[in-house]
Formats: sequence, structure tokens, C-alpha cells
Amino acid sequence: MISVNFNPEVDKEKVDKLLKEIAHDPLGGWYSLPKNTDMGEFVRIKEAAKEIQDSSEYLVCIGIGGSYLGHRAINEALRPKSDTKIIYAGNSLSRRELDWALKKVGDHDFSVNVISKSGTTLEPAVAFGEFKKKLIEKYGETEAYSRIYATTDAKKGALHDEAVACGYKMFTVPDNIGGRYSVLSAVGLLPMAVAGVDIDKLLEGASDAVETAVEPATKYATMRYTLDSKHYDTEIFASFEPATMYFNEWLKQLFGESEGKNKRGILPDSVIYSTDLHSLGQFIQDGRRNLFETIIDYPTDEMNAKVVTAVRVAHAEGGIPVLNIGVPSYDERGFGELIYFFELACALSAKMMGVNPFDQPGVEAYKAKLQELL
Repeated sequence: MISVNFNPEVDKEKVDKLLKEIAHDPLGGWYSLPKNTDMGEFVRIKEAAKEIQDSSEYLVCIGIGGSYLGHRAINEALRPKSDTKIIYAGNSLSRRELDWALKKVGDHDFSVNVISKSGTTLEPAVAFGEFKKKLIEKYGETEAYSRIYATTDAKKGALHDEAVACGYKMFTVPDNIGGRYSVLSAVGLLPMAVAGVDIDKLLEGASDAVETAVEPATKYATMRYTLDSKHYDTEIFASFEPATMYFNEWLKQLFGESEGKNKRGILPDSVIYSTDLHSLGQFIQDGRRNLFETIIDYPTDEMNAKVVTAVRVAHAEGGIPVLNIGVPSYDERGFGELIYFFELACALSAKMMGVNPFDQPGVEAYKAKLQELL
């Protein structure tokens, strides 16, 4: 069970109202997802993962933002064992990165999981075009198409239509779940299963959190709202495990896209200690006092635990509010709980600020400007 080291005064009536709004929101499907997983698709995901592991040395995961950050976070953190290695592509427009990924695959056997609700987002579309060409050159069109797994809209869109026409195996990006909340859907489950993550245990942890995470998530959201009202406008997510760097990146997207609207929101940033104590540590300890720190306290060894304690005490003495999120275990169950906890806390926090947790008009504005330039 997720634990916290703070106990703010909670307006239970207000929180209950916000929870009902979240549960009934058109994009609130993640709220009950762990207990309402489509088991038919879940079985198909595990079958596809085994098929990819048996046929491919690499799986190229093509996606950007919520289509890749969540599952990459778990794969990087747990470092599961699998003979099939994951390569990520389509998360930038850097030609160097795309060429590196193509070269990395080389002549090895590989498959592709392209993840895009519409199929028209530029970064993954460019990468998918290159890897589809490589598949066809290596295997011929028929086998190439059998090695493409499309996670996309169930009924419409450019990628959906192409998948139907070409016979790609298809998995669903749920209509009622936005990208940054989608890691526990097929968006994240297929790449994690291929990498060797026990997705049954991941969902078990998330399912437990549907009940157990409500109280700590409510406390955390309330603390963030209180600190924001006192002009603490920057949150530092602090971890002491280098492998969780991408989990911090997912948190930055989750909170940044959910809260950063209407000139509101807390700016999310992140550090990995003790490494960043030797770079950003000076600023955090003795710089502007507009920030607070959220320590994600994973079970760790004795030496690292002493660093956690030293940081908590030193930063508190330096005038920084320090929030501690205790994680029960560093495994699939623990991360399943943690994912759901942060999704719920983020949605509640945004609601408390009076903004919609589930849209991203600023991102859409960038996409429109890019299309004009192209």
C-alpha cells in the first residue's frame, strides 16, 4: 500500500464530488480500468508477446508522449529478462536518432508495435514509414505485415484503416482513456509483456490500488493544492534509483499536460539522487524558495536509505516542503500501485485547481502550427 508522511485537512465532501466527476468523465476510463480489463484482449496481448519473443530479436516500439513514456518507464525500471530487446523510435524528429535505431536493428529479425490513436501524429508516422519499408525489404510484403502490431483506435483513423487493409494485428487505444493515462491498457501492456514484465502482477497491484490509493492520493492532491496556493509553483520529483529516470519523465508529462492550463499548474521537474546532488543539489538546497520536493521512496539498500534520510532532513532545514511517497515494493505489483496512485492524485489535483485533467489544448496548438509549416 502506498504511504505518505503528511496528513492535511481534507474536504471529504468536495473530494467525493470530484471523484464522481472523474469517474464519469468521457476520458475517465482509466479510473476503473484495472478492475475492468478486457480479458479477451489481455489474452491476445500475451499471445502476441509470445509470438514476438519467438520470432524477433528486437521489437521496435513506435510512439510519442503517452504512447511510449509509461511502458518505457516500467521496462527501464524493472529491467526484466527477455531475449527480445525493445528499441524506441518515433518519439522525436531527429534524423540521427532514427538512423541509429535503423542501424541497431540491422539485419536482425524484428517486429514493430506502432502506437498511435490517429496514425497522423508526425513523429511516429515518419518512423513507422521507415521501419515498414525495412520490414518489406527484409521479409517481403506478406511476412512484413504479419510482423506489424498496431495499437490504435478501434473504429477509425489513418492507422486503423491501414491496419484493416493490410491485415496488421490490432489492439485498442480505448476511446475513454487519454494517452498519458493509458499505460495500463494495450498501449503499455504489449511492449511490457514482450520485455518480460509480468503484466498479471502489474494489474494486480493497480487493481488493489483502486481501493487502497484513494486516501493517500487525496492527501497528496490536497498538499499540492495547498502548496500551490502558497506560491510553491515548482515540484521536484526525487528518486534515488537511476533506473527510474523514465518513470520521472512519465510523471512530468502526466502532471504537466494535466495541470498546465489557463495559466495555472505546478511546473514538474525531476532529479535522480545522489547523482543530482552534485549538480542541482546546490540550487535545491539554497536557491529560490518557490519549490517543493516529492520523494518517491522505493525500498532500497542501507547506504541509499541513509542518502534518502540526509536529503529529507537537509532540504527541510533549508526551507523546502518535502513530501514522501512510500512505495511498498520494487516490482510489478509495486509499480502497478504507483501508476494508479499518481494517475488518481494528478486528476484530483487538477480538478482542485479548476482545470480539465484530460485535455491538452497546448499540444494541439503546436501540432497545428507544425502542420502549417510543413
